[in-house]
Amino acid sequence: MSIPWGETATLITAGASAVAAFGAWQAAGRSAKTAEALTRIEGERWKADRTPQFDLELVETGSGQALLQLHLTGPDSLERLDSITIQVGDDDRDLSGVTPPLGFTRADLDNFVWGPFKFTHGANGTDEHGRGPAPFPLAVGTGSRFAMQRTYPGPWMEGKTQGMWQGEYVGKPIRLVLTCRSGDMEWTLARQLENPLFGAGT
Repeated sequence: MSIPWGETATLITAGASAVAAFGAWQAAGRSAKTAEALTRIEGERWKADRTPQFDLELVETGSGQALLQLHLTGPDSLERLDSITIQVGDDDRDLSGVTPPLGFTRADLDNFVWGPFKFTHGANGTDEHGRGPAPFPLAVGTGSRFAMQRTYPGPWMEGKTQGMWQGEYVGKPIRLVLTCRSGDMEWTLARQLENPLFGAGT
């Protein structure tokens, strides 16, 4: 029986071409994934290099009032932030299993600032609960000031004075969370300020 070498060679060549094409397809896929990973890593590095840097200082002005001085110090490559949102944070107590006292709701507990200071309602667009001022833009090298005030015990805390309430936070920090946006980038930064001794700034 004669062997059709011509047809066999054609089949071998076609098979080799298919294998080569498949190999090229796999290589292209790996190359695309590598390029995607490198792009992601570079994007993360680029974002990290532009993480906003702040100077924060609380200055008491008397009668339980204070000013938070905020200054965007860098980095220079950031240039500006389109939006900054500041929120005062709570302490570490777990309220998930706490039943609201008679006449109060879960929202009352959640909205209450569990900490020594809150932002002053109405100043800088601050909400009624004192969580934080309205979002604002800022350029690197500039700053702003925000009114804050000492907190009082919740209205459900019968018999507890402001002095007793503030005494629970002696030596404990004022917690702030800053959410910063520039273009499609966003950073969430947790910061702490020293809590001045209650009564020292009166």
